[in-house]
Amino acid sequence: MAKTKPEKSKSLESWIWNAACSIRGAKDAPKYKDYILPLIFTKRLCDVFDDELNRIAAEVGSRKKAFALAKADHKLVRFYLPLAPDDPEQPVWSVIRKLADRIGEGVTTQMRAIARENPLLRGIIDRVDFNATTHGQRDLDDDRLSNLIEAISTKRLGLDDVEADIIGKSYEYLIRKFAEGGGQSAGEFYTPPEVGTIMSRVLQPEPGMEIYDPCCGSGGLLIKCEIAMEEAAQTEQPAPLKLYGQEYTADTWAMANMNLIIHDFEGEIEIGDTFKNPKFRRHGRLRTFDRVVANPMWNQNWFTEADYDNDELDRFPAGAGFPGKSSADWGWVQHMHASLNDTGRAAVVLDTGAASRGSGNAGANKEKTVRQWFVDHDLIESVLYLPENLFYNTTAPGIVLFLNKAKPAPRQDKVFLVNASQVFEKGDPKNFIPEAGIARIADTLIGWKEADKLSRIVDLAELKKNDYNISPSRYIHTSDAETYRPLAEIVADLDAVEAEAREADAALREILRKIGV
Repeated sequence: MAKTKPEKSKSLESWIWNAACSIRGAKDAPKYKDYILPLIFTKRLCDVFDDELNRIAAEVGSRKKAFALAKADHKLVRFYLPLAPDDPEQPVWSVIRKLADRIGEGVTTQMRAIARENPLLRGIIDRVDFNATTHGQRDLDDDRLSNLIEAISTKRLGLDDVEADIIGKSYEYLIRKFAEGGGQSAGEFYTPPEVGTIMSRVLQPEPGMEIYDPCCGSGGLLIKCEIAMEEAAQTEQPAPLKLYGQEYTADTWAMANMNLIIHDFEGEIEIGDTFKNPKFRRHGRLRTFDRVVANPMWNQNWFTEADYDNDELDRFPAGAGFPGKSSADWGWVQHMHASLNDTGRAAVVLDTGAASRGSGNAGANKEKTVRQWFVDHDLIESVLYLPENLFYNTTAPGIVLFLNKAKPAPRQDKVFLVNASQVFEKGDPKNFIPEAGIARIADTLIGWKEADKLSRIVDLAELKKNDYNISPSRYIHTSDAETYRPLAEIVADLDAVEAEAREADAALREILRKIGV
């Protein structure tokens, strides 16, 4: 993979953010991401198309002939753009840049024309109406749209100007900046890059492997896996990973597709509810993969026991099953486990409470029962406890759970726990893990290296003795003083207990109603 030149990447990041801010400034930029991302994506398509036309023109004598050849045979270019400037020597982007009136309508028409010619882009760049109104008022008026187009026009994004990995990183940077201003919705499409880097390095994807993310957001975790594979590969041009993802939200699904294409990675991103209707199937069964990565929305509470009971894909095995209405965290883990082949490995980001809820409580707890099933079947390889305030939609720390369906003999009947709660630097608006911290955490997890106040190998017998609490904070104290459980874990446990109490109360009331009491 081509190495990024920091100054060039930084320059492009500054340009891409300044272009986004050209509408109404940095504060409002995230509101317009659904307009900004497709336009920058289209600018890249236009400039690459120009480069391909110039290559053809060098062989046939003129750009006019090159246009005609590309129109006759779309296979000559990766994406055929039906944008024809009056002067063939002019850049293709000039068709959009020269729109003078009814700009919103014109941009929408051109985007839809591009999508019609390229099945891969349908529903991706043609889903946005740049002429949309709310209560008779344009959502993005022509003046501001013109400002945005002009700002985007100031830098060329062709093959000779910027490599795919640089434009890709800059595009990811723009998505991160949108996440910073996205409030509670940000976590639905974005995972902090350092978390994705750790996950992908630890999973050690190899050339040609199939990688799957069941709730892929903007595709960042899949991209991290490709980058990790390329960085670790011994050959100059390793076979690319085969990337697969599914995303529920249409706008985010489009974002993921644009993100993969602009990185020049090929993948297959399906749209729909993975939990109720997973799209990746083979011969009537759930398709399996070499690696699975995910950061599902934490503690989803809209799935019922019936959703688990009605599953026909054997995702929720007997003895594990329904983890309770208050949190689908372990339901997602079960889906990921069912999506692994016989030697598959997975990494999933979960709420910290998923590691401990129900442990130590009197009586049964559905979530603990599922966790116990995974521990007893020796599927959990390691658990990473993250620092607080990394994620854009919560200050809670989160954990990363690593599964391995083929644990090597020396690691069987053991789980490796890492408490990285202190490995971070303060940032604005969020904390972050510095590069040295990323390397330390990843190397520790890969090598199962025990270190004081950071990591421990724990026997399954000790986990059972602690009632299947697998939270690293329970076993690894990070200070010399007496360490208590993090407040976030305690609150999560209380929430789970209250939710179960409400369920039990509702069930009891229903029984009493039926017998007429």
